[in-house]
Amino acid sequence: MQEDLVEQLDAWHEEDEYENIVNAIMEIPAEERDYVLVSHLGRALNNLERYSEAIEQFLTVAEEGEEDPLWHYRIGLAYYYLDQYEDALREFEMADKLDPEDEDTLEFLEDIRSKLASEEAESEEDSNDEPVEGAAEASADTAPAGLSVIAAVSDAPGADETGFWNDNEQALALYVSEPPTDEQISAVEEKLVFKLPASYIAMMKEHNGGIPYNRYFPIGNSGEAYIEISGILGIGSEKKRSLCGEMGSRSVIEHGGYPEIGVMICDCPSDNGIVMLDYRESLNDGEPEVAYVDKSNNYQITKLAANFEAFVSGLVRAQTVPAAE
Repeated sequence: MQEDLVEQLDAWHEEDEYENIVNAIMEIPAEERDYVLVSHLGRALNNLERYSEAIEQFLTVAEEGEEDPLWHYRIGLAYYYLDQYEDALREFEMADKLDPEDEDTLEFLEDIRSKLASEEAESEEDSNDEPVEGAAEASADTAPAGLSVIAAVSDAPGADETGFWNDNEQALALYVSEPPTDEQISAVEEKLVFKLPASYIAMMKEHNGGIPYNRYFPIGNSGEAYIEISGILGIGSEKKRSLCGEMGSRSVIEHGGYPEIGVMICDCPSDNGIVMLDYRESLNDGEPEVAYVDKSNNYQITKLAANFEAFVSGLVRAQTVPAAE
């Protein structure tokens, strides 16, 4: 039955009959639509320039689409035409990782990076035209506890008070939880067998996990190498990408064969590495370092920062990172 429907959907797509596709799939109850049908629906909504609706549909199958370059490409397309370039960049970069050298993807990436660079330049010109005496000191003084450095280094717009977090639909669906209670923090620490850094806990009490605008951390002295994070895991187990969630620290370390040096704090777009709190030097009573563990290079461990707060303040935005050749 579905094979006949999919065949008809393909025929309508070839004939540019996108409304027929939408109408046919919308007649099916939402709980009965599988990944294939939702993908057809999202693509048709994109072609009808109903981009917000397309994003809403794509996000209902976000977990199934994680390893599908077409899912990332199509939702990236919707973000692009809504002028949500940071979100579009993230999705097209992931599409490129999963399906390298696709010409359409590379064209979008080049255009998005150009637009973001232009926006950044305009923003800097505006700030230079209207300097505010003492603005830096004021932002640091008024930032929530544990977030003074984050507020000072982040200039990206966002729904949260600090401007650090990109609270898009994907972040809210996969990462962001309610602020943890002290009891929840203790329970998570007990499961992980590690005491979490005070700066991380303070940050999570303000905004519990999510996708930051600044997602690149430079490594080495050349300034040309960097690692990219997908998001920062929050404290809890409810969301898939939280410390004790389905794709949390224990699960990823055990199934990925990573060394038992601490806690995974950030996941990365590829499956080849993770960012961890490294307790080897500090043990459980001190402040852990932050390290990148490269699974593709025999689990090589590279120190990124002396502590979590230094790691977060060292993250940079996409347009400051050299484009891949």
